[in-house]
Amino acid sequence: MVAKQRTRPIRVLIAKPGLDGHDRGAKIVARALRDAGMEVIYAGLRQTPEEIVRAALEEDVDLIGLSILSGAHMALFPRVLKLLKAEKASRIPVFAGGIIPDEDATRLRHLGIRAIFGPGTSLEEIVRTAEKLARAPP
Repeated sequence: MVAKQRTRPIRVLIAKPGLDGHDRGAKIVARALRDAGMEVIYAGLRQTPEEIVRAALEEDVDLIGLSILSGAHMALFPRVLKLLKAEKASRIPVFAGGIIPDEDATRLRHLGIRAIFGPGTSLEEIVRTAEKLARAPP
């Protein structure tokens, strides 16, 4: 069986859920993904999980990247995953970055967040992981 060739660039939605107003890191990651040839849709600040999932579906993305510094990750990230499942879109991998304690990161991975990047993670590692997630079977 021949692997299906990708006919378009990887499409990734980068979003800042909740009341977090700091988006410098998200914008840096978005630019790195764009520079690596991905098509990046930046949803902006203060997005609800519902808005994030709606945008992901409307934009037909291959990946969702969530960035958070506010500490609300244990409420917001599982909600995004639950909404994706309800929309029969849990095939879309979700990765996250920000200030997420190790214990919470373990729980989030168990719930379905595919990768979590903390402060100091290289942009190369994030790009490599995003490419891998986009190629992975659902």
